[in-house]
Amino acid sequence: MSQTTTDRVRWTTADIELLASSEGTRYEIVDGELFVTRSPHWIHQETCGNIYSQLQNWSRAKGLGRATINPGIIFTDADNVIPDVAWASKERLAVLLDDAGHLTGAPELVVEVLSSGAEQERRDREIKLKLYSLRGVQEYWIADWRLETVEIYRRENAALVLVATLTSEDEINSPLLPDFACSVGRFFR
Repeated sequence: MSQTTTDRVRWTTADIELLASSEGTRYEIVDGELFVTRSPHWIHQETCGNIYSQLQNWSRAKGLGRATINPGIIFTDADNVIPDVAWASKERLAVLLDDAGHLTGAPELVVEVLSSGAEQERRDREIKLKLYSLRGVQEYWIADWRLETVEIYRRENAALVLVATLTSEDEINSPLLPDFACSVGRFFR
């Protein structure tokens, strides 16, 4: 009797450290699967900066937390990601930041800006959505700079659930961010 196995390689954080570093290459691991991406489109990066600016300006005014671009989040050795933007309260940051400046757990808000390509969309819409849901992210925004939309996923019970898809004419706000309000169009201009 012959038996076929389909064991796959399970990548870890230690494996990434052994890979040759290349400018503009991003390595992420979700459930032991390695995702390698190149530097995103200029407008993708501009959108990240615009979202970060809106969140950081609000954070500075309110003093409730901090936003950042491309934070490393090391949930486990097999779940190590770099979202486009994240926001965490002061209380969460005090607990989650390790000595290397990486988050070791879920910030309250994570934002991904879609990159082109079916594999990249699958990563953000399915794989990372599931990871962030399992790890306790409270809110997840997926921004599409081509369509100028933002999908809002919020925690309901134990899962992140799509609650709205906003267009550039809509205003975005969040129960996590008291008094935060911004035209979605500002993210894309």
